Amino acid sequence: MPTFIEAPTVIQAPGQPPKRIEEYVGRVNTKTEGISIARMRSPAGWGEPWQQPEFGEYTVVLDGVLRVEFDPDGVRDLKGGEAVYVAPGERVRYSSPDAPAHYVAVCLPAFSIDTVHREE
Repeated sequence: MPTFIEAPTVIQAPGQPPKRIEEYVGRVNTKTEGISIARMRSPAGWGEPWQQPEFGEYTVVLDGVLRVEFDPDGVRDLKGGEAVYVAPGERVRYSSPDAPAHYVAVCLPAFSIDTVHREE
């Protein structure tokens, strides 16, 4: 029988102004360690710290504009319908400086605060 997920868990996100994270599958909502699937809604002007996660992350932008900064000195603005994969160990920073963004993030293994390695 399928497992139905009635609703996501809303998780507090770092960065200002606050971003809304709705985790459908992952360590918090379903106690799943192998994968996390979350919907993100970041307002215009939002940005988070640089990070160098141990997990791979697929991001699909549904609408708006999500900025992806990466080493060395790379930057790319993703629009609705575009996606990116960030491999484990890559240094990356996400933001929505000029417009809000609505996107889905899939992390393998699941996102963990202990393995994201955010910079101060």
